[in-house]
Amino acid sequence: MRVQRMVMSGSEWESWTVLGEDHVPLEPVERFLSYLASVERSPNTVKAYAHDLKDWFTFLALHGLDWRSATVEDVATFVAWLRLPPAARDGQVSVLPTVEHHCSGASVNRKLAALTSFCGFHARLGVPLATSLVMMTAAGRRGSSSMSYRPFLQHISKNTPQRRRTISLPAPVPRPQVLTASEAQTILDACQHLRDRLLFALLLDTGMRIGEALGLRHEDLHLAERQVVVMPRRNDNGARAKSGRTRTIPASAELMRLYADYLNNEYGTLDSDYVFVNLWGHPHGHPLSYPAVYDLVTRLRRSTGISFGPHLFRHTYATWLLRKGAGMESVKELLGHASVTTTIDTYGHLSVEDARRTLEAAGWFTGREVQL
Repeated sequence: MRVQRMVMSGSEWESWTVLGEDHVPLEPVERFLSYLASVERSPNTVKAYAHDLKDWFTFLALHGLDWRSATVEDVATFVAWLRLPPAARDGQVSVLPTVEHHCSGASVNRKLAALTSFCGFHARLGVPLATSLVMMTAAGRRGSSSMSYRPFLQHISKNTPQRRRTISLPAPVPRPQVLTASEAQTILDACQHLRDRLLFALLLDTGMRIGEALGLRHEDLHLAERQVVVMPRRNDNGARAKSGRTRTIPASAELMRLYADYLNNEYGTLDSDYVFVNLWGHPHGHPLSYPAVYDLVTRLRRSTGISFGPHLFRHTYATWLLRKGAGMESVKELLGHASVTTTIDTYGHLSVEDARRTLEAAGWFTGREVQL
């Protein structure tokens, strides 16, 4: 089995499907992925679900199971199978107890989430596994490892049963990496063109996603007001504004001056609505694409010796804001998160250095009433 990229006829909008051993799309998977594409889920989401479901159907084929009659016990066996190295999954190779798991807990949980969504979609056809994979639990009783955040008016719905997956693995929440001020400056200074410097300066100054930046039009940058508008729309380069809603982000005067310099010195009389376009590559004047950005990142990694990606600027923006005292709700709005819980789960952390600065600012280490 393999995952195959597809381009929708009459457009450059892409989707993904899973091909069986006969090179024909797996019908139940194809229906689900087509549904995701039709409701405009991100192509990256569709691609990830395709790979996760390919693993599920590979497991079913190896064990002679039918997807319509699979049980929770089969899913538990699937989890154990995912943790094995690929060479050992056919049962012909023994695995020593000291061998590390092939899939992390977070990866397994993502695959289980994809499977649960797939089964939920097919539940209307009478597939029973969907309801077995989700159990109802009392609100607020999710274990000591869960975040204790309670939404506004939670007291009204706190007795309403909540849905959660029956099977999941413990997975540590990765702490987002951030750039130091020196690293960020080095990357900006290594850019040979104003367009490239503007792109990374924009990501650092506004916390935008790379897809949101690549979809920007000139009308979205308001120089006088010093703000940038992120607007969901179809883009010729496939770039997407993930949040699905319009938001306005304050920007610095320095960023707006850099944008003006870019227009005057590099963009010139080019007739395009897009801010970031191909000026030296081909096709000339077309909006900049994801692959072009990652080629640029690869070159900058090589020249600076700094391991970074476009999303690292977003993490840096959010972390710097929080360290300077910005409220979590404000950061949530600036980042375009649908829920403040997402912001808390991603950025609700303090390093030892952050904690020390907080304690020092509060006067904890000075003026003590008790001598230690």
